[in-house]
Amino acid sequence: MGRGKFKSKPTGRRQFSTPEDMLAGTSNRPRTFRQKEAEHEEEPEEVSGDESGEESEEETSKKKGTQGVIEIENPNLVKPKSLKARDVDVGKTTELSRREREEIEKQRAHERYMRLQEQGKTEQAKKDLERLALIRQQREDAAKKREEEKAAKEQKKAEARK
Repeated sequence: MGRGKFKSKPTGRRQFSTPEDMLAGTSNRPRTFRQKEAEHEEEPEEVSGDESGEESEEETSKKKGTQGVIEIENPNLVKPKSLKARDVDVGKTTELSRREREEIEKQRAHERYMRLQEQGKTEQAKKDLERLALIRQQREDAAKKREEEKAAKEQKKAEARK
């Protein structure tokens, strides 16, 4: 069978089994597949009432790879700490880091300052209120002056008509 331009590639060397080869058992599949198939075929035959419980316990205790051979606890291994909702202590206060504490203190100080600012008790608020009072006074004076000028114009117009 021709393989075209992919002869040198890993996929170019593949030889697929035909259904006849598979039935005859002469396929070119790796042996690991045969071993796995054999294990899957043997499992249903071994299942019986008393032995099935014991086997399941042994299978769960088996560990993959070298974990079953070497019983060493890795100090660097981080075990996931999952807490259930019922185990969580609501009353327990967690320790805050220095940055978090400073951030909270900063927010509280700013809120306190803003409250005092609204009440007019800070130096900046006092200066602002003085400035506002001065501006109001200037506006009142300017309004009075405009009214007087308007009244003076009206008097001149009234005198000119006479």
